Amino acid sequence: MNKRIRLTEISSMMKIIFFLIFIISINTIFAQTMNLNKNDFDEAHSLYRESTLTSRRFKHAQVVDLIKKYQASQDLQVKQIGQSVQKRAIYELIYGAGNKKVMLWSQMHGDEPTATMALFDLFNFLEGKNDQFDSLRSLLKSHLTIHFIPMLNPDGAEVYTRRNAQQIDLNRDARDTATPEGKLLRQQAALIKPQFGFNLHDQNIYYNVPGTKTPVTISLLAPAYNWERDINEVRGNAMKIIAGMHQLLQEYIPGAVAKYDDEHSPRAFGDSFQKWGTSTILIESGAFAGDSEKQQIRKLNFIVILNALMQIAQDSYQQFAISAYQQIPFNASQLHDVILRRVSTVSKGLPLKVDIAIRRDEITVNDDYHVKGYVEDIGDLRDFYGYDDLDLSGFELVEAKVYDKQFNQISDLDKADIKALLKQGYAAVRVDRAQPHTLHNLPIHILTTAKLQTYNSLSLGKEANFFLKKNEEIQYAVINGYLIDLNQELPLNMKQIVR
Repeated sequence: MNKRIRLTEISSMMKIIFFLIFIISINTIFAQTMNLNKNDFDEAHSLYRESTLTSRRFKHAQVVDLIKKYQASQDLQVKQIGQSVQKRAIYELIYGAGNKKVMLWSQMHGDEPTATMALFDLFNFLEGKNDQFDSLRSLLKSHLTIHFIPMLNPDGAEVYTRRNAQQIDLNRDARDTATPEGKLLRQQAALIKPQFGFNLHDQNIYYNVPGTKTPVTISLLAPAYNWERDINEVRGNAMKIIAGMHQLLQEYIPGAVAKYDDEHSPRAFGDSFQKWGTSTILIESGAFAGDSEKQQIRKLNFIVILNALMQIAQDSYQQFAISAYQQIPFNASQLHDVILRRVSTVSKGLPLKVDIAIRRDEITVNDDYHVKGYVEDIGDLRDFYGYDDLDLSGFELVEAKVYDKQFNQISDLDKADIKALLKQGYAAVRVDRAQPHTLHNLPIHILTTAKLQTYNSLSLGKEANFFLKKNEEIQYAVINGYLIDLNQELPLNMKQIVR
């Protein structure tokens, strides 16, 4: 009996020893893998950032010019693989000759360009030579074959709109492939049969990390391949890769990463790629304070994609647990451009004290844009947040007015004039020689013949133009959805249009 117990104890001890040896071996293997630190990533992006892409509204012609640079490349193979509805060329760039196939596509929504900029930074990096990153390039080239499709929706990009020229959302065309662009993407998936895929998007700027006013800068997702949201090996590997991305992003944007909604959509390409056997990672570029053209977020895309490719090449993403992915919070949607709290006003003849939420829509004009600010919500908004968030207890809402004197030209207005006008409750001036529909950056409306929408009470969905006073002194202006503190220097970076 004692002998049998003794043998059992020895057997149990041996199992523990073998398990510990296994763990130590795995840790040793991962310790020997190639890694870059934050300084390395910063240096890589600084060296290879594509300098000609400086804003979001670049066109297909600019992309083609950049792609043509690589046609003579010894490292990047360039192919035209199709064309859009309006006959714009769609290209694929291929890097490496390894056994593991990776596919990345960007801008299937034309107004989601951040990752396209990052891909051109990455192309420059892959083309680089004779620096500290040569060993990484060698690793990627020998272990991976990477297929890039930048700007899948060039027609949408041309007019900076989500859908293609047929007004179809390409990311809802995976099942029907009714569009030439959707059909092309599905054909490439069938031809390449990638083990790993990256679906690269932008999300709106109103997502926040739950329970905070922190905007989500990067949102990640391993899309579900069925309604039950099951986790198989394919989806599980995507989750592990995302866990590695999340760990790296905490060095750059701690507390500003979330997961995108994982409800299954059989029409969506990410969900479909996952179902077709490709471990698919969705990257959504969100918001970062002071980065309206998403240049910082572009850098983050470059960094996490490069890091993920390095980990895929070495299988080192296997060190991360699916549970780490599951701990990433989902996006909340509680942000607004402006929230004004506890404002006193009158509605339908009755006194009212309310919170006011304001948002600003972008309206594209050629390579630039202006905004249209409007009242998004009115009421109890204690569970919501604003980029500008102000307690205005004791303040009253004041209707905006149009100044009755006409100016000759815009240059006749200086900052002192504008501030004095705003403090008197004037939100707009008439300028005789202003050209209608031209853009300007002044914190006041410029009118030619158009009328300014003003209201003596709050109007949901209408333009946000009003003032806020306390003790009979106007201290804040809301001009086209922008909050202006009249006790501070006036901003001269507003996105306005002459009306």
